Amino acid sequence: MISEWLARVGSAIPRGFSRQYILALLRDQPMTGKEIIDRATLQSEGKWKPSPGLIYPLLGRLLDDGLVMEDKDGRYMITKKGLEITSDLQSFGNMIQKQIDVMLRVGNVGRFVAMDLIDRITATGTALSSNLDSMTQEECNRYKEFLQNELQKLYEQEAKNSEKEKIKVE
Repeated sequence: MISEWLARVGSAIPRGFSRQYILALLRDQPMTGKEIIDRATLQSEGKWKPSPGLIYPLLGRLLDDGLVMEDKDGRYMITKKGLEITSDLQSFGNMIQKQIDVMLRVGNVGRFVAMDLIDRITATGTALSSNLDSMTQEECNRYKEFLQNELQKLYEQEAKNSEKEKIKVE
């Protein structure tokens, strides 16, 4: 999924993406910093080549946050905490993707709404993933409540749109 996304976005890599990308790579297998750089370059077909100045400090922050650990050979591997975060982010992404798919089926209006939503979700997801470890439980709960309310609004809108389409057909 990430390699497909890299192919679509080209060189416009959003802030915070590198952190998620590294965790996703390390979820599959342990890697050195150089291997991470090489994989990003390969998967993006050369459109994105993260520098060592980006990757190694980021790996250091991931180590400090307890999301990855380093073995004696210099390979980084994801921790249980890192796996939990990537799993949460993937679940969140799957929920959003389902909503976007529904909106795209509605037609051009849905497409424009979906594209705007994608931009907003990307910014929000990036901010969340960058600050998740420093959020208090109360902040996490408020954020979850906000997301649940927004999803409920989307479900209600989907039901209204389905009803309108049903009336049109009749």
